[in-house]
Amino acid sequence: MNKQKKHKSTLTCMFAMSLLIGTHTAIAEEVSSIARGGQLYDKWFKVIDAKAPKGPHSSYPVEGKYRGKKGADWRCKECHGWDYMGKDGAYSKGKHNTGIGGIRATAGKPPQQISNILKDSTHGYQGLMDDKDIQDLALFVSKGQLDMDRYIDRASKKAKGNIAQGEIYYNTLCAQCHGIEGTKVKDMPAMGKVVSGNPWEGLHKIINGQPGEGMPAFIALDHQVSVDTLAYAQTLPQKK
Repeated sequence: MNKQKKHKSTLTCMFAMSLLIGTHTAIAEEVSSIARGGQLYDKWFKVIDAKAPKGPHSSYPVEGKYRGKKGADWRCKECHGWDYMGKDGAYSKGKHNTGIGGIRATAGKPPQQISNILKDSTHGYQGLMDDKDIQDLALFVSKGQLDMDRYIDRASKKAKGNIAQGEIYYNTLCAQCHGIEGTKVKDMPAMGKVVSGNPWEGLHKIINGQPGEGMPAFIALDHQVSVDTLAYAQTLPQKK
């Protein structure tokens, strides 16, 4: 191979590598944004270190149990649910029922389209979150939602995971903060009680992390790792 051809080949390889690195970087940034969007869906004002809105959300039902209560009615999950199905899912009854639908139909929609919806008069997030926050939230709605029924049995609330494998994940990834029995964190109930009563919340938080806390997000791992971890966590004590 002459010098000119060798130089051209080297440049081609370098260009290909730069494209590959750039692609991997873009994917990593997107996955990180989706996880952050999942936390914004949970409690956006905690994520951005802002005060909860004082007044009630205009679209939250007047008769709703959480209207005007410390910003609870401004949380996406309060209307659309941890299973993203709103009135057609776990929030079809009980104190969290609002009669508002879920967001499953928006999965796969263009993030910009969803951003526009988040800023409209119905949702009212324009001016409360900056553009990056709204973009991350929209990205989660578009690409971060799970089909919860694939991973959790709705009737029994049991995670469809491998408990033995989940024990390994929990003990090495979660126990340092939550304790071996899930009772170490002072300002939350026993882990076993939380994830047994509301496994959809548990799976959402395992995958995306806890707003404003150092809890790692499992989103970069296969979702089955999170499901196995949830399955084991459901076996932990339900009392401290």
